[in-house]
Amino acid sequence: MNHDDAIRDQFTRQAALFAAAPELHNDAIHRLMIDAAAPRASDRMLDVACGPGTVVAAFAPHVAQAIGVDATPAMLAQARSLTAERALANVEWQLSSAYALPFAPGHFDIVTNRFAFHHLEDIAAAFAEMLRVTAVGGRVVVCDGIASTEPAKAAAFNAMERWRDPSTVEFRQLAHLRALFARAELGALGETLFRVPYPAADLVAASFPADDDRDGLLAHIEASIADDALGMLTRREGGKVMVSYAGVVLWAERRA
Repeated sequence: MNHDDAIRDQFTRQAALFAAAPELHNDAIHRLMIDAAAPRASDRMLDVACGPGTVVAAFAPHVAQAIGVDATPAMLAQARSLTAERALANVEWQLSSAYALPFAPGHFDIVTNRFAFHHLEDIAAAFAEMLRVTAVGGRVVVCDGIASTEPAKAAAFNAMERWRDPSTVEFRQLAHLRALFARAELGALGETLFRVPYPAADLVAASFPADDDRDGLLAHIEASIADDALGMLTRREGGKVMVSYAGVVLWAERRA
């Protein structure tokens, strides 16, 4: 199975559970992205690797048109259900790879990507494609989880994530994501850090890990309480084992 097939396999199986996870689709993270993008009523907006469509739905009241693209049909089915549920009239969904967007250069005023870069083998190519379809003066917004700045913790975290979700390539460190923007010579870089707390048992229950070994995966995560080996602040809280994903929203304006 190649990597694109692994993504479609994982997200076809995850689609309903992923769409329903409040940790991944909450108003606070959407608000960070909306504030970063500063949408105007006349704007056209694109969300790349849109998943179940919650980012598009959050932007829809603030823009003229919002489009989501994703490579997994099951995710787009979830997005279309959300359209009907919220009666959104200015949204559209298309099946597309992040590496070959079916739009003309400079077509959009806002281009976003959320919680997808860690699934992509070539984030530089995907980022370049996002920039290609962004108009001069438009805003590019990237939101993703980030790995610890400590190499051992970053490696352990990524190994766990590839076990939990075999379509994961790598959660990059913050410096790696900043460098994407720096190389593109965009406007001033904006940045907001955040954390996503998650009950470990719920995280594992909603996952489709390698060899379907949920018990082993959960035990591995819980073992990191002792030394924070995964860099996830694993802890016992209110009778549950909790983990916390570190994340960032980065944004900049395309100048030329």
